[in-house]
Amino acid sequence: MKLTNPVCDFNIAASDLQYVGTDLQRPECILAERDGTLWSADARGGVVKIMPDGTQEIITASPSDQFGGAPSEAARYLSGTLPNGLAFARNGDFLIANFGTDCLEVMTRDGKTKVIADRIDGQPIGKVNFVLRDSNDRIWITVSTKVRNWMHALRTDLKDGYIACYRDGDFRIAADGFGFTNEIRFDAAEEYLYVVETTGGCISRLRADDNGNLSQREIFGPTTLGKGAWPDGIAFDSLGNLWGTMVYSDKLFVLTPEGDLRILLKWTPWSGSFSKTTSPRMFYSPPAPALRPGWLALPSAVRICEPLTSDRSRAKQFPISAHPRRACPWFTGTTAYAKQIRCGAGWQPAAD
Repeated sequence: MKLTNPVCDFNIAASDLQYVGTDLQRPECILAERDGTLWSADARGGVVKIMPDGTQEIITASPSDQFGGAPSEAARYLSGTLPNGLAFARNGDFLIANFGTDCLEVMTRDGKTKVIADRIDGQPIGKVNFVLRDSNDRIWITVSTKVRNWMHALRTDLKDGYIACYRDGDFRIAADGFGFTNEIRFDAAEEYLYVVETTGGCISRLRADDNGNLSQREIFGPTTLGKGAWPDGIAFDSLGNLWGTMVYSDKLFVLTPEGDLRILLKWTPWSGSFSKTTSPRMFYSPPAPALRPGWLALPSAVRICEPLTSDRSRAKQFPISAHPRRACPWFTGTTAYAKQIRCGAGWQPAAD
């Protein structure tokens, strides 16, 4: 008998939203351990460890105040360190895609950091966005663009993003021609590598062979995820559903294993409200005192506030990795706050 995919009936209620973490700076990516410990990328130059009891500490070789004290948005995002994607190394250290210094780093759990690579084929590596390690201990990175000022690369007509694989002490470009390459994920069998093309507005995938070669590129799911849809991060749940968020259009979406698209949550611009896209329609307006910097989320959505003027802000959303004991992914908010939703009826803890 074919089992029903519970995501088809999964809804998000405002009453399920909760906060996790505090005073984080741009928690762009998060890792989860089986004991419930969370590790979040932090713009101060390392990671923040969040224990199951809520206590937390920042781990970095040299704390930086560049992001929090920057005089402008350009200085904030184009200068200094900016840890972005994270992955566990085989020994438990942290692989860090540094979007600010344009390099792949490794950091020990006591903060000692070194650069693994900052060049490919003798050329600057570009804007390193995300890092992923597969079961064969190969390290994969995404480079969103080769344009130093990445804000100028947020164009639908530019396809200079690429994916590179690191092994035996060297990088090689595995696939290129992507529109602002963002997060990547292998499916459970590591048969396909799924790729977020942010300015392409879609999710691509490539078949991976045993030697780490990528081929047979195709779009997974709709050719476009909707008007103004720029996907950002993705994560698989234990049933093979691919969860993700859309930056700028501010939506939480999921693609079933068959490629069917569902929009589960969206932000109502400028209203301070989340709305469910399933009937009945629901809204949630958080109280003003709750707008504090740096929160994490499980497993629904994130609101990221970036000041545009003195009285307006733009909302964004970003997801991260799957929680080891739950079927749904974790999400983060980078500059303002994020929320958490508990697994609803029908979801079971993922197998260890």
